[in-house]
Amino acid sequence: MSDISIIGTGNMARTIGARAIAGGNTVEIMGRDRSKAADLAKALGGGATAGEWGAAPAGDIVILALLYDGVVPAVTQYGDALAGKVIVDISNPFNATFDGLAHREETSIAQEVAKVAPAGARVVKAFNTVFRHVLGKGRPDVFLAGDDVQAKASVEVFVKSLGLRPLDVGGLKMAHWLEGAGVVTVGLANHGVGNLDFALSITELPV
Repeated sequence: MSDISIIGTGNMARTIGARAIAGGNTVEIMGRDRSKAADLAKALGGGATAGEWGAAPAGDIVILALLYDGVVPAVTQYGDALAGKVIVDISNPFNATFDGLAHREETSIAQEVAKVAPAGARVVKAFNTVFRHVLGKGRPDVFLAGDDVQAKASVEVFVKSLGLRPLDVGGLKMAHWLEGAGVVTVGLANHGVGNLDFALSITELPV
């Protein structure tokens, strides 16, 4: 199992934390509001702890469960405290109308994180194509992207501990397209599917 630190105290932090505990992982919650972090850790149970914002995370894998515009600033603030960690960005940088990305360039929040992350930190994009309640109750595929093979392997082990299937889409530049896939899920929810009770998945033909 894995040692996980989650930076954030919102709904995705709660959902991933709950599945992580159920999968036998150790979980640390870190939030700007220490009382909220402590409350979430208590609610999760399973030995979950609350860490201090900005301090070195206890987990080898650090999940950034923050709104997209807070991700890069948080990594910048943590600085060398994230050295040697596997940093997982789960954010979706939607524009105001949820039909495109907030950034116009062919980049991603994960790629921007990699630019400011300390030496030795490795960045992986994951979980952004899954709606929160589907992640909590379903068994969706989890797409991930990153440049470091070992970092992706450690995230894959974590994803499998949640009872989910990890699928590697390639290097970190593919994070841009995963963010685009996040936009696609919203489009499907508003149009072709008409609800939020689904996730993108891969269907393989029988051999």
